Amino acid sequence: MDDDGRYRDSRSDFIRGAKDIAKVAKKQVGKKVGREDDDDDYAGMPSNDGGYYRNDSRANDDEGHSDSTEGHDEDDEIYEGEYQGIPRADSGKAGGMDGVAAIEAQQFRDLSAFEGERRKDQEELAQQYETILQECGHGKFQWTLYFVLGLALMADGVEIFVVGFVLPSAEKDMCLSEPNKGMLGLIVYLGMMVGAFVWGGLADRIGRRQTLLISLSINSVFAFFSSFVQGYVSFLFCRLASGVGIGGSIPIVFSYYSEFLAQEKRGEHLSWLCMFWMIGGIYASAMAWAIIPHYGWSFQMGSAYQFHSWRVFVLVCAFPSVAAISALTTMPESPRFYLEVSPSFRSCCDEIVSKRKSQHVWNNFQTVFSPEYRRTTYMMMAVWFSMSFSYYGLTVWFPDMIKYLQKQEYASRTKVFVKERVEHVTFNFTLENQVHRQGEYFNDKFMNMKMKSMVFEDSLFEECYFEDITSSNTFFKNCTFIATLFYNTDLFKYRLINCKLINSTFLHNKEGCLLSDISDENNAYMIYFVSFLGTLAVLPGNIVSALLMDKIGRLRMLAGSSVISCVSCFFLSFGNSESAMIALLCLFGGISIASWNSLDVLTVELYPSHKRTTAFGFLNALCKLAAVLGISIFTSFVGITKAVPILFASGALALGSFLALKLPETRGQVLQ
Repeated sequence: MDDDGRYRDSRSDFIRGAKDIAKVAKKQVGKKVGREDDDDDYAGMPSNDGGYYRNDSRANDDEGHSDSTEGHDEDDEIYEGEYQGIPRADSGKAGGMDGVAAIEAQQFRDLSAFEGERRKDQEELAQQYETILQECGHGKFQWTLYFVLGLALMADGVEIFVVGFVLPSAEKDMCLSEPNKGMLGLIVYLGMMVGAFVWGGLADRIGRRQTLLISLSINSVFAFFSSFVQGYVSFLFCRLASGVGIGGSIPIVFSYYSEFLAQEKRGEHLSWLCMFWMIGGIYASAMAWAIIPHYGWSFQMGSAYQFHSWRVFVLVCAFPSVAAISALTTMPESPRFYLEVSPSFRSCCDEIVSKRKSQHVWNNFQTVFSPEYRRTTYMMMAVWFSMSFSYYGLTVWFPDMIKYLQKQEYASRTKVFVKERVEHVTFNFTLENQVHRQGEYFNDKFMNMKMKSMVFEDSLFEECYFEDITSSNTFFKNCTFIATLFYNTDLFKYRLINCKLINSTFLHNKEGCLLSDISDENNAYMIYFVSFLGTLAVLPGNIVSALLMDKIGRLRMLAGSSVISCVSCFFLSFGNSESAMIALLCLFGGISIASWNSLDVLTVELYPSHKRTTAFGFLNALCKLAAVLGISIFTSFVGITKAVPILFASGALALGSFLALKLPETRGQVLQ
């Protein structure tokens, strides 16, 4: 048989297997609950004790009996009144106990017995599903699904980097203040936090495939809009909505793919899937490197509408999500989800919960904290939070520290001029990284030039002329301007700090915000290059975790990687140069990725199918909350001290590794 034939057979085997198991579930539920619709068929037959009972005839699948008798045997005879909560006729004579108490006690015993039998049935069905997976093997269909879901995971990786790469350009295009830049950097995490919780819960209700399609569509639409909107508020909203959309990617992708994998290689293949998050980071770095510095790739309509190269980059970053949507439409829904939502099985669950189906998502979230899963959930919350707090805090702290070291090195080359007197001179060249104190400038012209990191302090400008000036990080402090004309400059008044203006005029000031000039390319390339190296550095850790995940187990991988990451944090104290910080960033990323891979696998395997994406989504939402806290705390210490970030990161990782060992090992277990 050719590859296409095997692909179709493998895919159809999954669907047929799911339907077969669903039939078994239907029969088992019929045995335990009975059907009220069939009461009239079996009523009216007298029993020895004067009551009524259901017919003891039993369905026989081999003999083709009707559905009305399917699933009943002698051991499951149920008195009709008892099914409705009414005791048998002879129970009141012999019992001597209060009727209501007897009813409640009987119902409690029935519910306990039913719950035990339901768990046993679920275990049997899970084993049957595992048998089907093993018989189907791991072939072309699984590898096709691997690449399709990999695109969705790649889109999540891209989303993390987009704002960080465009911020240096967008802050000038939108005139962003420091608080606005900070909010723009965090808004994606807040959106992903909401999205993970919402889409995770919804995927257990309407299906993995359908929910993933909806979430990726929202991400694509708003990522596209964010490329064109001009205002800060509209751009912030679009990135928030885009983050909400992509937030469902990680919880659904891992749960979806795990339900097509047999237990022997589940950990390995889920770890290989994590590679696409790294590929997403590399894609974002490469596209930023190739697009953003090319400021010629832009157009504008007056000062109201500007479309610069960074907007092209934002548009290109939506491609993985669009590609994932297109490919996902050819994939089937998870057979395991079909099993969980078979009508008979769902009605059984609804009868236990005794709630409306419209509350299913919220009820499902609450069951994550039921006594059966409460300890596991709390432990997983602590591990997820500690891992995310340290990882995201440090990975954002590293680039900020590199920028701080760059600024220090730049400041060390600043030239200082004191009490200079300049008369009748025309400046038409770039002035950069200089400080002029107590200078006097008489009848001088500053024309067609750029001022970069220039500071004039306590200086006098008399009868001077400024024309066509483009400035960045340039300020005049305690200066006096007498009979001076500013024409077509961006030397707005906020750049004149405590200055006196006497008979001075501003004409035709430049409107809007200007992008950095080409001479800043080196800094831009450095940012992209550092991100590229940091992302590529996780490749060895990905390979090692994939090869060892099913050999040494999830807990050893998680705890071991966390301990080594904790030890590596202490090397941060030696990062006193730009190259040293880059090396430490790569080291930390390469080690910690194994912890994330094992944590993803462990989360998938600790929860049953009808709670899997709900629990994963909640834990991933908690992860994003910890990321926001970690980023906010760690970056506040940049340029102040290294000790606090080192202690926070190492302490969180040590706690996470300790708690990880308290979790149950899931290697070699059937997917619940």
